[in-house]
Amino acid sequence: MTKRAGILVAAGATVAGLLAAAPAPAAASGASAPPAPKLAWTDCPTENHPTLQCAKVDAPLDHADPSGRRVTLALSRIPHTAKTFQGPLLVNPGGPGGSGLSMAGFVASALPKKVASQYDVIGFDPRGVGKSTPKLNCLPGHADPVRPDSVPASYRDERINRDRAAAFARACGEKHGDVLPYMDTVSAAKDLDVIRRALGSERINYFGYSYGTYLGAVYAKLHPERVRRLVLDSVVGPDDIWYQGNLNQDYAFDDRHKAFAAWVAKHDATYGLGTDPAGVEAAWYRMRAAVAAEPVGGKVGASELEDTFLPGGYYNGYWPYLAEAFAAYVNDQDDEALVTAYENFGATGTGGDNSYSVYTAVQCRDAGWPRHWSTWRNDARRIHDKAPFMAWNNTWYNAPCADWPVAPLTPVQVTNDRIPAALILQATGDAATPYAGAVSMHRKLKGSSFVVEEGGGNHGITLSGNACLDQHLTAYLSDGTVPRGRGEGEADAVCAALPDPKPLPAAKAAAQSVDNSAGSRLHGLLGPRH
Repeated sequence: MTKRAGILVAAGATVAGLLAAAPAPAAASGASAPPAPKLAWTDCPTENHPTLQCAKVDAPLDHADPSGRRVTLALSRIPHTAKTFQGPLLVNPGGPGGSGLSMAGFVASALPKKVASQYDVIGFDPRGVGKSTPKLNCLPGHADPVRPDSVPASYRDERINRDRAAAFARACGEKHGDVLPYMDTVSAAKDLDVIRRALGSERINYFGYSYGTYLGAVYAKLHPERVRRLVLDSVVGPDDIWYQGNLNQDYAFDDRHKAFAAWVAKHDATYGLGTDPAGVEAAWYRMRAAVAAEPVGGKVGASELEDTFLPGGYYNGYWPYLAEAFAAYVNDQDDEALVTAYENFGATGTGGDNSYSVYTAVQCRDAGWPRHWSTWRNDARRIHDKAPFMAWNNTWYNAPCADWPVAPLTPVQVTNDRIPAALILQATGDAATPYAGAVSMHRKLKGSSFVVEEGGGNHGITLSGNACLDQHLTAYLSDGTVPRGRGEGEADAVCAALPDPKPLPAAKAAAQSVDNSAGSRLHGLLGPRH
């Protein structure tokens, strides 16, 4: 084991989980509701969050049949301590399929104490996720290595991946067919109102990242009078649910991969991979071809390599770690460094089968997807020619929707002029939720305020080290203050992006990327494919 590999072994965090979907608006908010469920909070402290509490609440599986079968939602809470109480602040990390229980402690500790202490910060596992029941797990081991190469060299190769995706959809229907009709964003949004009633609050404050922005916007559409404050960070484009949204991602992630290659080239003195960004990118694709021909360690083939480097498209704080693994393999023929990087960043990990099952269940149900495979193939080929990094990988990630056993719903139109001013925050170079989607959301949520991180490429930008962004977030949560700029579709405030990371001494590369900064702590919760 080389020096680089020994250092990379020190990293132990696994990143997991991305995006989602919807049906027709609910009945009028004034309709009579069943009695509010009761919550029994119990202490469930962690080392970092000694005041954390946990509870569970039941909700209807089918909200149109409130007396029928139930689902159980797991909740977490950091209680308010200030005399001034602004109500519950529900927080969500995205997905669909992301567990939100850990978000309560993170948000409560990352916000200024004066602000956090005025809220009950509430985390939750959405239906089907984590500690909520029933818990979806359609086909355990579906993402285990080594998977077929994502880029098909022949129709036979394509058929192999196509059959794998269809098998996943079939397994979901066989195992969870009674639940799948109710795995959608509208049902999850109605669950939020069950949580609101259980908390005894007339209105909620809501803070969502990534897919959590769409969930929050759908809740606001269903129950505008029950929204007090609404924070949307890294916004899902409401016009592209979900097929087109994934195509948009393919181009954006390729851009971020090129930005990573340019960063590695800039630091050739550290990584020794060349000073030309195109040359560094070419070296990465040669590495991909090598592991496609001979997977390393019995774990990392071409698809796993893509999974390993995908988190770098979400968060540039991972770049020093990924560059170490890249350089170790290319320069030192160090297989073990690459395997360890995969285990830390690409492997499914604990809960990954559940997260992916919920992801597909919600996205495939929320909206229509092409049913003719030729549409998927032609789009993947067309995009791959221009943006090869993720086009086919993302195609196969979503391909179960081509054969989903439950008919799709119609996405909710989230246009809203009945809620208080929402705060929208977005980086211009975000790959997971491209910038145009945030502009559209700003226009649809009348009176919203749009804060832009100019030149930023990360996904999830507040509470991760940018003081300018955090000032706007803090002011809004303190008293509802929002910046006001020039007009619709334009930024109300602009914050400069943080500088790209610097190469780290080898002994710090892995640990710093994983858990030693505000950004890495946040992105460990958000994970890729949110």
